[in-house]
Formats: sequence, structure tokens, C-alpha cells
Amino acid sequence: MQRILSIVMSSLLAVTVLTGCGKQESQTPSPAVAAKKMQTYQWKLVTSWPKNFPGLGVAPEKFAKLVGEMSAGRLTIQVYGAGELVPGFEVFDTVSQGTVQMGHSGSYYWKGKIPASPIFGAIPFGMTATELNAWLHHGGGLELWQELYKPFGIIPMAGGNSGAQFAGWFKKEINSMADLAGLKMRIPGLGGEVLKRAGAIPITLTGGEIFSSLQSGAIDATEWVGPYNDLAFGFYQAADYYYSSIWHEPGTGLEFLINEKAYASLPKDLQKIIEVAARAVNEDTLDEYNARNNAALQTLIEKHNVQLRTLPDSVLAGLKAHTDEVINEQVAADEDFARVWQSYSAFMKSIRHYHDTTLKAYLNNR
Repeated sequence: MQRILSIVMSSLLAVTVLTGCGKQESQTPSPAVAAKKMQTYQWKLVTSWPKNFPGLGVAPEKFAKLVGEMSAGRLTIQVYGAGELVPGFEVFDTVSQGTVQMGHSGSYYWKGKIPASPIFGAIPFGMTATELNAWLHHGGGLELWQELYKPFGIIPMAGGNSGAQFAGWFKKEINSMADLAGLKMRIPGLGGEVLKRAGAIPITLTGGEIFSSLQSGAIDATEWVGPYNDLAFGFYQAADYYYSSIWHEPGTGLEFLINEKAYASLPKDLQKIIEVAARAVNEDTLDEYNARNNAALQTLIEKHNVQLRTLPDSVLAGLKAHTDEVINEQVAADEDFARVWQSYSAFMKSIRHYHDTTLKAYLNNR
């Protein structure tokens, strides 16, 4: 009996070893695949922000660091601030043409090319940061975004969110809609279109151009981001009134732009690393703004004597009415805008009801 058991065990062991060897051989990558996995890649990433600027400029640096670490150096990304390689407003075209492999910017800058693009960044009186992320990643928004950028050879990914943005810095008080007439204000995207309806003159400037324009009087007002970034730019030195009312960008999404051909040239694991790193930075950037804005606001008020204001209800109501006009016209004028807006607005209606029932009620209770 002992001898029989010994023969059986020996046979099983032999089968196991042979099976294991067979699996190992079948899983051994071909020389071509193995070579591709060992290949190294050097990418360039251009941005619309000053190099290493808090929040906005740090996000792509964190992304590059994560990708380098997760890929064990197989994919390295050199980040360039606005103007170092190309101007901030040329990021989209530079990535599309394949001059560089990646970019980091805001989708609202491209409304001249893609009228629906601002929806993926910020819509006046639209969704908050968490709501926008939910729509993008679990409500079909990302798929629509990718579809609209595909003709340009670009793959978009969410690249951070600055959260709710203040109405901005003004050299004079805003007491009524009449005070907006003739106001020269730096404000991009659909927010600029809304202000134009109110009689203001919207101007688009990169971040690095804002302070000198405000100080010189080339503009009368500016929105940028919020206390964290506004303190860093020193806007309190050029404008007296800081309006905290949130209306034009309630949750501003940023974007990573990836050249489609460059992405396709990577092995699958590096593609996944880019995807995971982008998702991590998207969340981390929002966390950073939530953590830093409050302290920055206190510094502005207590150290720099900034006068914090809120827009009158009548002004907010007027801006909301103009927002509805602008969106309705965009829906009628552009088929893609209409499709994206249908998805966005339906999701916003649903999640707004849920948040009114839960989060809003809780914030009022605590």
C-alpha cells in the first residue's frame, strides 16, 4: 500500500510540475512584447499655468512624479509651465498636432473650437466639483468628452478640480446689474458670455497676465480661482473688493490632454498607469483646495484687510436669467452642445434633488 501511495504521489507531482511548466511557457511574452515592456518613453507636458503655481501648476507635477514612480522610470514626463515651451492658450493645438504628448489646462478655453467644451469644466449655476466628477466617471460625461475631442486626436481625462470659485476682484462695488455695464473683466468660458449679456466686456487672459492688467487698469475686475490662488497672485494689491458669491464656476474641472497616437504607442500597463495617476491627481487637487482656501481667506481678511462682499440677490437673479438665455441659444445652435447639455442637465437635476435631501439639509443642521 505504501508503495502504491508513493507511486501515485510521484505521478501527481510530475503532472503538477509539467502543468506548471506549460503555464509558464504559455505566459512567457514574445520577444517583441518583452522588448516593448522594457522600452523607455520620454514625454513632454505643456500647461496653461505658471510653473509650479499652487494647485493648478502643481497638479501636473504630481502627475508626472506618480507616473515616473509607478512605471519604475519607464515613462518620464517633463512638465512645462505656460510660456516655457508654448503660450498657455496653445496647449490644445500643440497636443493635437503631436508636438508634445500631453497638456494640462481647462476645457472652457476651447469653446471657439468645440462649443460644448466648457460643460466639462464649469457651467454657471451648474454642478459642484463632486457632482461634476460623478457625472464624468459614472454618468456618461467622460465618454461624451472623449467623443468630442477625438476628431482632434486628443484623449481627455479629468485633471483636478479647484472647487467653488469666488465671483472675483473688483475695483468698484457691485450694487446692481447697472454696475456691470461697461465693466472690463477677465472671465473665460460661458461665464464671460453671461457677463456680456449683462453689458460687461469679458476678456480672456492667462493667469500670468492678470495682475499687471488689473494693476494698470487694462481690466476693472477679474475672477481667477479662489483665496488660495488669489493670495498667491497678490490681487489684493490691485483691487479693493473681493466678492465671494459663487455663480460662474461652482466646481471647476481641469483636464489632462493626451495625444491619441502617443497614447496608443504605449504598452497597456503604461496606459493604465496614466489613467490611474490622472484619477489620483484629480481627487488630490480638490482635496488641496479644500484644505488651503480657508486659511488663505483668513490671511486676506486679517493681514491684508481685504473687504469681503457678496453680490446682491438681484444681481445673482439677473446673471441666472442671462445664463439660461446663453445655454438655450447654445443648445439651438450646436448639436453637440445640445447632446452634452441633455446628459449634464439630467444628471444635475437628479443629483441636486439627492443633495438637497441629504447634504444641504445636513449643512444647515450642523
